[in-house]
Amino acid sequence: MFNLNTPESKFAFTAVRQAALLATQVHAEVATAMTKDDRTPVTVADFASQALVGSLISKMLPNDALVAEEGADALRALATPETLAQITAFVARFAPEATSDQVVEWVERGAGVPNNRYWVLDPIDGTKGYLRGGQYAVALALIIDGQVQLGALGLPALCDGYRPDPYGTGSLVIAARNQGAWVTSLAAPGDFERMHVSNRANPSLARIFRSYEGDHTNVAQLEEIIEIMEVEPEPVGVDSQAKYSIVAAGKGDVVLRLLPAGNPDYREKVWDVAAGALIVQEAGGKVTDLRGKPLDFSAGREMLNNAGVLVSNGALHSAVVEALRSVGV
Repeated sequence: MFNLNTPESKFAFTAVRQAALLATQVHAEVATAMTKDDRTPVTVADFASQALVGSLISKMLPNDALVAEEGADALRALATPETLAQITAFVARFAPEATSDQVVEWVERGAGVPNNRYWVLDPIDGTKGYLRGGQYAVALALIIDGQVQLGALGLPALCDGYRPDPYGTGSLVIAARNQGAWVTSLAAPGDFERMHVSNRANPSLARIFRSYEGDHTNVAQLEEIIEIMEVEPEPVGVDSQAKYSIVAAGKGDVVLRLLPAGNPDYREKVWDVAAGALIVQEAGGKVTDLRGKPLDFSAGREMLNNAGVLVSNGALHSAVVEALRSVGV
């Protein structure tokens, strides 16, 4: 059974669960999105989720830093007074003391500086999937001295950690270093079930997951890799770190975060990787960059010392690294 008796695990469980439940409520009631300067979408749910987690860390772990995707400047620039009032109303369902000024302050709580101990948050990982009705996650992780120590994913559209169901009870997946990876219901938490990766070792049978959006990956390179490995199953596109949970549950074998064809110098944001990486590792899998190099979480908000991400059940890892090397990654 996962230990929820530490201040860190209590915070992670509470914050991810409440933020994910809030996101489902926003999804059911609000359909619009805003566009940031980098042309990526952001929603009421992104800001509301981050504000809620900001309020909870201020109460439960006030001395800890929070490094999150969204910023108060973007909220001020993008949100009309009506939108800010809407965000505040959603946050107030879980934090009744919320005011518009406090919401901005709680979002700003995510502007922390990565140091020897900090939390990293993606309030809605997979915003396009969220808008499309696909997979998305609230992703939270604790990093100490450059190493992920605790990771949690709230997955409203994924049941049992692996089964897509937009109308189900969802999943809350959590892992702590050397304590395993565990899953319970998001809507009605009960006993935790331990997660284990598959033991599949035949590359031709590998069940591969890739980014759903074509501009987030390199489709031509992926096709070459599949040909080299003689993979029979078609790769499956899934948004967000839901892919990591599916591998941790043993229902998939490989996740490839290839460098986008149009942006080969792209480097992952820490919040897009940290929680899911620890969950897969604690389920018995392996996570490196595309060249087989260990992930480095000590370089700041971006993973400047790594190129892409390779997630596997461990048994298939070397075969995928060799295929990646063959196509020049």
